[in-house]
Amino acid sequence: MTRGPELGTPATFVDHVRSDGVIVRLESRFHRKHQKPAAGSTWWAPRARGWWIAVLFAIGSVLFAVGSVPAYADAVGSRWDTVTYFIGSLFFTTASFLSYREAVDAAPPMVNPAHRRFFTFQPRRIDWWATAVQLVGTVYFNVSTGVAMAQNLSASTAHEHVWRPDAIGSICFLVSSVLAWYEACHGWAAWRPRSWAWWITLVNLIGSVAFGISAVAGYVNPLTGEVLDLARANTQTFIGAICFLIGALLLFPERTEEARHQATAP
Repeated sequence: MTRGPELGTPATFVDHVRSDGVIVRLESRFHRKHQKPAAGSTWWAPRARGWWIAVLFAIGSVLFAVGSVPAYADAVGSRWDTVTYFIGSLFFTTASFLSYREAVDAAPPMVNPAHRRFFTFQPRRIDWWATAVQLVGTVYFNVSTGVAMAQNLSASTAHEHVWRPDAIGSICFLVSSVLAWYEACHGWAAWRPRSWAWWITLVNLIGSVAFGISAVAGYVNPLTGEVLDLARANTQTFIGAICFLIGALLLFPERTEEARHQATAP
C-alpha cells in the first residue's frame, strides 16, 4: 500500500507500507536522481545522464560568470562578451532539457511502456513543474542572449527582445528554484545540512534571486536604451552564476550517494 501527502499539497514523497507494516518513504528528488545504480565514479561518468547534467550546468555557469566580469568584456569586446553569454545559455538549456527528461522518466510507467515518452504533462508532480519551468526559462535566456549578439540594436529592440526575455527567464528560474527547494525540504523550510539536495536547492535559490536582481538592475529604457544599473546587473549575474556553479558541482556527489530510505514502524 502507498500513501502520499495530504490532498492539495505538492507530492514530494510517497510512503510505501510494506507487508510487514514498516513504512518506507520514497522521496521524489532522490528517486528521480537514482533511478538506476550510479555508473562510474563521482567525478567521471560520461555514460550517466546525471553526470552530464552537472557538467553542462557547470560549464554554463562558468561562461555566465566570465561574461559578467567587466575586465573580460573590455578585453574581448562587447560582441564576444554577448557570444559568451549565448554559448553559456545553450549549455544551460541542454542541461535543463536532460533534467526535464530525468523527471519524465521518473514518472510511473505508462500503459504502453514500449512507447517512449518525450514531452508529457504531469501537473500533479512538483519535479515536473520545477524542471519544465526551468527549461522554459533557459529558452528565454537563449532568445535574450542571442538577440544581444546583434550590433547597433535600437532602444526599443533592446528593451523588447533582450531585457524582457531575460526578465522572464529570471522569473522562471526563481519559480523553478522555489519548487525545487520545496521538493527537497518537503515544505517551505527545513534544516537538512547533511543532505546534498538541501544544499543544491539552497544555493540555486540564492542564485535565482541574484539573477532576478540582475534583471531588475539591467532594465533597458525603451526610449533611450540606457541600462538602469549596469554595474549591479553584472555583479548580481556573477553572484548568481557562482551559486549555480556550486550547485552544479554538488550534483556530482549527490549522484553517487548511497541509496537510502526512511523507515519507521507503524
